[in-house]
Amino acid sequence: MSSPSRDAVTTTRLSIGGMRCAGCVSAVEQALAAVPGVTKAQVNFADHSAEVSGRAATEALIEAVRDAGYDAASMEAAGDEDARRAEAEAQALRLRLYRTLAASALALPLLVGDMLLGLFPHLDHARGFWFVVGLLTAGVMAYAGGHFFSGAWKAFRHHNATMDTLIALGTGAAWVYSMLMVVWPGLFPEQVRHPYFEAAVVIIAFVNLGAWLEARARRRTSQAIRRLLDLQPATARVIRQGVEQDVPVETVGLGEVLRVRPGERIPVDGELLDGESRVDESMLTGEPMPKSKHPGDAVSTGTLNTSGSFLMRATHIGRDTALARIIELVRRAQGAKPAIGRIVDRVAGVFVPVVLIVAVLTFLAWFNFGPEPRVSYILVTVMSVLLIACPCALGLATPISIMVGVGKAAELGILIRNGEALETAGRLTTVILDKTGTVTEGRPAVTDVVPASGWSESGVLRHAASLEAASEHPLAQAVIEAAVRQDLEPLSLEAFDAIAGQGVHGKVGGRDVLVGNARLLAVHGLADTALDAEAERLAGLGRTPVYVAVGGVVAGLIGVADPIKPDSAAAVARLKQLGLKVVLLTGDRLAAARAIAAQAGIDEVDAEVLPADKAEHVARRQAAGERVAMVGDGINDAPALARADVGFAIGSGTDVAIESADVTLMGGSLHAVADAVALSRATLGNIRQNLFGAFVYNTASIPVAAGVLYPFIGLLLNPMIAGAAMALSSVTVVSNANRLRGFRTGRAE
Repeated sequence: MSSPSRDAVTTTRLSIGGMRCAGCVSAVEQALAAVPGVTKAQVNFADHSAEVSGRAATEALIEAVRDAGYDAASMEAAGDEDARRAEAEAQALRLRLYRTLAASALALPLLVGDMLLGLFPHLDHARGFWFVVGLLTAGVMAYAGGHFFSGAWKAFRHHNATMDTLIALGTGAAWVYSMLMVVWPGLFPEQVRHPYFEAAVVIIAFVNLGAWLEARARRRTSQAIRRLLDLQPATARVIRQGVEQDVPVETVGLGEVLRVRPGERIPVDGELLDGESRVDESMLTGEPMPKSKHPGDAVSTGTLNTSGSFLMRATHIGRDTALARIIELVRRAQGAKPAIGRIVDRVAGVFVPVVLIVAVLTFLAWFNFGPEPRVSYILVTVMSVLLIACPCALGLATPISIMVGVGKAAELGILIRNGEALETAGRLTTVILDKTGTVTEGRPAVTDVVPASGWSESGVLRHAASLEAASEHPLAQAVIEAAVRQDLEPLSLEAFDAIAGQGVHGKVGGRDVLVGNARLLAVHGLADTALDAEAERLAGLGRTPVYVAVGGVVAGLIGVADPIKPDSAAAVARLKQLGLKVVLLTGDRLAAARAIAAQAGIDEVDAEVLPADKAEHVARRQAAGERVAMVGDGINDAPALARADVGFAIGSGTDVAIESADVTLMGGSLHAVADAVALSRATLGNIRQNLFGAFVYNTASIPVAAGVLYPFIGLLLNPMIAGAAMALSSVTVVSNANRLRGFRTGRAE
């Protein structure tokens, strides 16, 4: 990634190395924020990344992070960066495993042979043996735990304290204490002459094992992005100078013509030129049924061509494709912090210094009031406090759940722009639905054809469609499409005249034809009482009645309406089951709005509302204490979407509505709104579980480690158990977050 210019406000993503606890988050954020030109710096402990906004050069940001004792590298938005990062993660995972095995190779013999079976000789009789064990322990600590000591030293140099500080102090104290005992045993009372080499090496083994398990589980959280990246084909079949040839997809240019064969994924965004097919867009929209594609239709990168071969023209390539924008959106949302996450980061940032203070107080308490052998009790309790109190689980609790939740939403065709939206969606009380294109299909369709006496439905529809062929009105298109579906041959059109506010008039097949409203018939002195009653019935159902007159006689009536989507009623029912109030908001007539609401199962209707007034309507409900979601098309409803607590934009797969709301629904189904709310609640519940477990673990374990129960029941926590508990607490949090990957939508199949 090239460095931003001095005047350009950009967002730079960095991969941060060396972060081993949540306390590191504050240190890195402070270092980045101190760089001139930085307006915002946000670090994600879950995926070890940072997002920095401002005018600072990338090189300056990296240097600031390194000066703070950590490592940093620029992250690009392209797939190559993700591949490099995946390889780096795999190498780091292998290194953690090797460190765990190395520490375990010494830890197990010491643990089993000395502590459990008592096979090793007493220090007073075999100082040489224990000296060799001490040297072996030092070697293992250098290889398997050297990164803890170097990290602690870097933090100390920058006046910080991290998880490395706790581990280095705990294990280092155990080794130094034990080595002094071996070299100068006379310094210690005879009853405490037992080295703690096994404690140091077992703790390092446990911590490395926990880090390895945590990293393995954490890798699963980013699978959503990796699956999206896998959808991008490596090659494309381009037609150049009349010859079809396979080329790397990154070499495809705008406007080039490509061949896509059955079973292949579409390499770039484009427009279908020739041929027809059915394309599986489930990766984009979450909807499983393939869509028919015809010349002129848009096709998107990564979607699967299931049947016919076709030619397409490339319209968007590289990072401009819908897939690339989705990947970047998911990545940013996964790195975003909701309010609760920022609070926890601040707590974790001061947690390690507090633990060090508690360790000092523990030392003083046992030194002044503890029984003999006092030195042993001090070492055991201080080590336990240092090792058990790492705030890693606390720091992971929120971001790891957000990462999994956002990734799962992307799999369902729900693009969430930030963590705040995911958090807020779970607390909504009211969902406001726009009518046209949201609850309804968004385009008129013929619903009824009522012929007058002596006429047939096909005759009425054929004459109307033949005249409307010259009109561009949406109602005219509905009539024409209905005639095409019935394979009705059009009659010759000999004259045409559009009459504003009334309809159209012309000559079809040698006869005068009128198609329009009741006012058009009245102007021409035509009427049909029976059809007037039918027109009132259609209007009551929310349909627009269109009269058809042929040769001076009323031939029939056509009902036209914007029908509701097939699954709107079921989706509204799900929203109600989630305890949400559902409101229909539209600029349409009240009668039409009520008719649509009745079909969809919506109880509350606000009709005849101007687009400019929709945002005010949202604001009124918010003032009344409601948490409001607005669901619209992302363009006409933009003010209301922005004003709502959460704005849901109905997307269309390649629509730039991705950028217009907090949440973009890539498919057209309202089920996605219910899915988003249910997933948000599941994610919030998961975060609460993680935070509760982490807080309870830390608040309960530290006093126990300090020995508060010893005067009552004689219980002291073994430092090795403390190290294992610390390591496994983070694994538990990550594993609990990964349960969200099994989230089920609850849609009826």
